[in-house]
Amino acid sequence: MKKPYFLLPVICLFTFTAQAQIKEAEVKRILSVLSADDMQGRMIFTPGIEKAAVFLEDEFKKAGLQPLDGAASYRQTFARYNIRSQKQQLTIGGKEEDGQRVMMMGVETHLEWNEKTPVEVKQLRDTDNFDAKLGELRGASRNTLVWVDGIHREKFETYYKSLHEGNSKRSRDSSAAVVLILKEGQESTPDVWGVKIDQEVVRMPLSNIAGMIKGSSKPDEYVIFSGHYDHIGILPPVAGDSIANGADDDASGVTAVLMLAKYFKQHPPARTLLFVAFTAEESGGYGSRYFSQQLNPEKIVAMFNIEMIGKESKFGQNSAFITGFERSDFGTILQKNLEKSVFRFHPDPYPEQQLFYRSDNATLARLGVPAHTISTTQIDKDERYHSVDDEMDSMDVKNIASIIQAIATSATSIVNGVDTPTRIDKEGVGRN
Repeated sequence: MKKPYFLLPVICLFTFTAQAQIKEAEVKRILSVLSADDMQGRMIFTPGIEKAAVFLEDEFKKAGLQPLDGAASYRQTFARYNIRSQKQQLTIGGKEEDGQRVMMMGVETHLEWNEKTPVEVKQLRDTDNFDAKLGELRGASRNTLVWVDGIHREKFETYYKSLHEGNSKRSRDSSAAVVLILKEGQESTPDVWGVKIDQEVVRMPLSNIAGMIKGSSKPDEYVIFSGHYDHIGILPPVAGDSIANGADDDASGVTAVLMLAKYFKQHPPARTLLFVAFTAEESGGYGSRYFSQQLNPEKIVAMFNIEMIGKESKFGQNSAFITGFERSDFGTILQKNLEKSVFRFHPDPYPEQQLFYRSDNATLARLGVPAHTISTTQIDKDERYHSVDDEMDSMDVKNIASIIQAIATSATSIVNGVDTPTRIDKEGVGRN
């Protein structure tokens, strides 16, 4: 049973404010466009997501946002690469060896190195963590050759298989090529060696859509409002319907981002506000990963990531939950700013679902940013999740408008530089 509230004048004021500033009709318009059939489920690398990107660019312009510093447009474009291995050769001491002992992390079409090539040479020793070492190597700034101890054969071969079965889709996290060579048994590091690698590489562009409102007094401190505009595209038909419209996941969150941009344009902030519609959340989080690499995380004060707010939460109307609530005082600040309203934020009621790690906040949280997701999804029993039934007709527009207004109100002290959430413990986040 819900606890009754007796703050009637304040309740009325909050309701009136929401109606006056976050228009339900505008929420419905944006949400309807993003979740329409002609968006084809907004899968990456499809005409549908390109159509959504063009729509969002136009909405950012109408809202009066500026492109990010140094950008010529709202598009923050990067790429993944479709790669098909064509040839791999390895020689040691002039003798040809098994080419499957060679693996390249990179998107070069042709590479030919030997012991005289100016590359950085490293060892992946028997005591090293293979996965952790690969994570480090993905950010290499110099061409690097890595001799891998034979004890890592199983993991090496598993990763090799993932790269070479069919077409491998890779991102360019490194500005350099990294080549790994698996040693045989107790083989010592050779003095004379050579590798030749040829690949067919097709560049596949992706774009975040990002804009900003420059802060008046603290322009070098950033607050992010984000959601992801990609979804899962076309599925096997159910009753003749094959389009996974993604109304809740996450057209609802992107609608909130647009509405908050319009709101804060009318309420100029002290800190700089960044509004981002991420791509490729459903396909590995590549949009938020790329975005995080373009900014100094120490300058990001907070991240309001908004994911699936289209339906009533388990706590009822005028409520939402915050993932990772206990990891910073972000949620406590938001609750404080809503004390005079009927709206309440709650800690995530589904800790077993690991939602903190399953949306775009996780990338920045791993860098120490107080980055949290606001949601209402009843993820444990939502039968429309990732299905063709996640459509506009299941959305509660009135409740969405209430949530957006609550986010705007609760964020006020943060965007105006009064409150600064505590940082997240980077070590405590892990890689779940």
